[in-house]
Amino acid sequence: MFGKKKQPAIRTLIGEGTVILGELRFTDGLRIDGEVRGDVIATSEENSILVISENACVTGKVQAGHVIISGTVTGPVFSSVLLELQPKARVWGDVRYEALEMHQGATIDGELRPLKADERPAIKLAASNAG
Repeated sequence: MFGKKKQPAIRTLIGEGTVILGELRFTDGLRIDGEVRGDVIATSEENSILVISENACVTGKVQAGHVIISGTVTGPVFSSVLLELQPKARVWGDVRYEALEMHQGATIDGELRPLKADERPAIKLAASNAG
């Protein structure tokens, strides 16, 4: 309805207190409440959702379609559909996104660039009326 795509189901949960070492690949949806030390990559990027909860920590590359971050990510983030940064989100790394929703309180220590930055026209400054 209203042109919105249905979100994929979150089929996998990494519970609080769990630590995963190594690359993690997933399909559909993944929620992380624990810790991942390695890359987290959606195999079907356009139709995927990744939720990194408030107490979660990911050290490595994050790549998915719809990414919701409430916890901590140390590494680059790539979101091909929508990136949501909740108030307690902390990202240390470069961020690339198609669409961005960033709440007050979220922080990014890295470069923030839209995916289509190269296709956008250059910004032109208005001429000064000083005289």
